[in-house]
Amino acid sequence: MSKPLEVFCLILLLIVLSKCSSEYTKLPFYNSADWEPEWIESSDPAFTDVHQVMDFSFTNQNFEKVNNASFADKIYVADFFFTTCPGICPKMTKNMLSLQEEFLEDKDVKLLSHSVMPWVDTVAQLKRYAIEKGVVDAKWHMVTGDEADIYHIARKSYFVEGKIGEKTADDEFLHTEKFILVDKKGRLRGVYNGTIKVDIQRLIEDIYILKKEI
Repeated sequence: MSKPLEVFCLILLLIVLSKCSSEYTKLPFYNSADWEPEWIESSDPAFTDVHQVMDFSFTNQNFEKVNNASFADKIYVADFFFTTCPGICPKMTKNMLSLQEEFLEDKDVKLLSHSVMPWVDTVAQLKRYAIEKGVVDAKWHMVTGDEADIYHIARKSYFVEGKIGEKTADDEFLHTEKFILVDKKGRLRGVYNGTIKVDIQRLIEDIYILKKEI
């Protein structure tokens, strides 16, 4: 191969690589407890019917009301835990802390942890836990509220059952390791195991992908 041709091929390769690096993979939407991914374009009539998190109102560790408006035009990660949990919750909290650190200065990203034991996790208890763990109030809401409301939104809106697609009684205790990624319109865009570091890294990468959406 002649030298000019080699140079031309190298330049062409660099252009292709540059173009590829500027592209990103769009995340799917999730519309049911089966967690079947759906790639729906904005031109598709079904786009207007994409599942969204239902209206909610809870109270955070600072006695502040937290509702849908608190996350308007924000990307957020939601989970369900309780402060006295000896099993999976400490791992989940540790991994939420890693998300807090990664996006601490990013005003577009927030975290939302719901207590599944609101009869134990009072606002005062959540505050003590938040201080102990190093929660940054402006970034991470830990919320409590009516048990029925928390369990309803968990199962009917975030689809966090014990197993994907599993049907659970409304009054059965909720204990899940799932982290749910929600976009700026309140739509579900990813589900992750909140106890596994490799899944947290995948979540971080997906948040950066989601940030590129218009």
